[in-house]
Amino acid sequence: MKKQIFILLIAAVILSSCGKPPAPPPTSTPLPPPTITSTPRVVATNTPLPTVTPVCISSEPTQQDIDRALSYTGDTFDSDWDQSEAALEGAYSVTWQNIVQGAVAYLEARIKPCGYEEPDLNRDFSDTNWSAIFANYESYESIAECKLNSGIRLYQFKTYNLGFEYKINYWVQSDTDNRIIVTMIVFPAESQSLLDDYSIRLFPNLPNCS
Repeated sequence: MKKQIFILLIAAVILSSCGKPPAPPPTSTPLPPPTITSTPRVVATNTPLPTVTPVCISSEPTQQDIDRALSYTGDTFDSDWDQSEAALEGAYSVTWQNIVQGAVAYLEARIKPCGYEEPDLNRDFSDTNWSAIFANYESYESIAECKLNSGIRLYQFKTYNLGFEYKINYWVQSDTDNRIIVTMIVFPAESQSLLDDYSIRLFPNLPNCS
């Protein structure tokens, strides 16, 4: 409830005993109204942060990918190994077979068109994908896995096929921002010394996870 306050100013003039006229009331000059300065109100707005769209490249293997795949292992697999090559979707592969030793080596220069990060590799090489990779084996068992700060990972497996046991070393190397190199060698379990020898030749800094 609004309250209105009325102020009544009464000026009483009392004549002195000498009969002097009353002194005129003091005059006052009204003050100008105060000047109010205000700072313009700044309204905060939620400006969306710019999004970075990755620059993607073609997934088609280039001659550079082919050369990288063919030169990656050097002369590790010599004339005792039969070599074959294939252009795949998003990769170029090289396979070596040694009939006498009952061994196989396989390499893929894989293209990641939009780049990749560590979590992407974790998903690529997880239990779900191992099942697809070893689909041609009767069973497989993970033995160990390890990695270096340089970006090389090693996964070690034991597999069975047609009643025979095999040992597998499977390396993954972060090669460039858009490419990784996958290398796998498979030897019969009784040829552990050969597996160790070829592992040292290929990856002297990470031949095993021991």
